[in-house]
Amino acid sequence: MRTRESLAQRETDSPTPRRGNMTGSRTSLIAIVLLAGAIGLVQAHAQDGDDAFLPSPVRTVSTMPANGDQNPYGVAFVPSNFPTGSGPLKHGDILVSNFNNGQNQQGTGTTIVRVPAGGPPAVFFPGNAGLGLSTALGTLQFGFVVVGNAPTTDGTSATAQPGSLLVINNKGALVQTITDATIQFPWDMALIDEGNQAITFVTNALTGTVSRLTFHVSSNGLKLISSKIIASGYVHRGDPVSLFVAPTGLVYDGQRNLLYVASTGDNAVFAISDPVTRTSDGGTGFIVYQDNLHLHGALGLAAAPNGHLLVTNNDTVNPDPNQPSEIVEFTKDGRFVKEISVDPSPGGSFGLAVNVKGDQAVFAAVDDNTASLLVWTLDLD
Repeated sequence: MRTRESLAQRETDSPTPRRGNMTGSRTSLIAIVLLAGAIGLVQAHAQDGDDAFLPSPVRTVSTMPANGDQNPYGVAFVPSNFPTGSGPLKHGDILVSNFNNGQNQQGTGTTIVRVPAGGPPAVFFPGNAGLGLSTALGTLQFGFVVVGNAPTTDGTSATAQPGSLLVINNKGALVQTITDATIQFPWDMALIDEGNQAITFVTNALTGTVSRLTFHVSSNGLKLISSKIIASGYVHRGDPVSLFVAPTGLVYDGQRNLLYVASTGDNAVFAISDPVTRTSDGGTGFIVYQDNLHLHGALGLAAAPNGHLLVTNNDTVNPDPNQPSEIVEFTKDGRFVKEISVDPSPGGSFGLAVNVKGDQAVFAAVDDNTASLLVWTLDLD
């Protein structure tokens, strides 16, 4: 994380895994990226130890708006079921939330930047003082963008407030601020969008917990129906460099009925069973992936179209100078597949997201060290 961070939020149009002829019967997304010659990463490390120096990315976009906000955190795609026309957002646009202000104080960034498929980036949500837009970022098909507000007053964990979830319409206007006792510095989020009902899973940096919030959704906004802590016990602490070391990335797997949780301080990815219906706290759940060779502070989490998971590393836990700013691909059964670096220096890899439509996938990941978004378009067949 260093002094610049970003965290991704998954949003895909099609979760169906695609089969290929590499890595057994499933193609590694990272391998596809490498073969396409499209990913602008410094090195790729395969399971057999081979390294590959790679060309520049297809597209690199600055995420720093005119007010100087930096430290890109959340990444989310505008999906095909999102209503457009009345606002600036278009299907396939990428949204990026900024956590730091122009003075690089963490928990004080207020802006969401829109990165269109073509053309320059622009501010979608300008925000105002008193915010700190976190990794928690997603969309709902009623035309809302939901983002976590994890604020501080001076950029340190000592002044961190519980925060809230902000609901923004497709014109970039704030329509709701949602607070609840189970929201304690929302570090990341996963959304289940079912039209007039939505379930939001939130990782909480102040308490090391995962909360589930159920909403009724209409054109007027979100109405909270219930909330519950469904997981707890993850390492969580303030940190002078990364602000917090705490559970972060979330991916919901409806087929396996599991919620995957990347816990930075535990340096592992866990799974919580029955996350939608459970009525009790499941503790930390069970470990899915723990790998001290390739994990260096498991952070952001996303689902790949081949059924694998992608996790970023913040380099503040179990650091390795020979593996800076890595994204690691692994199977849901806990087998390492590949890793790639998004920056030659530590602390650059944070947020990522994958959007699948037809036979193409768009893979987006932030480089916190340069306050930029790297975007690659990949053919899956």
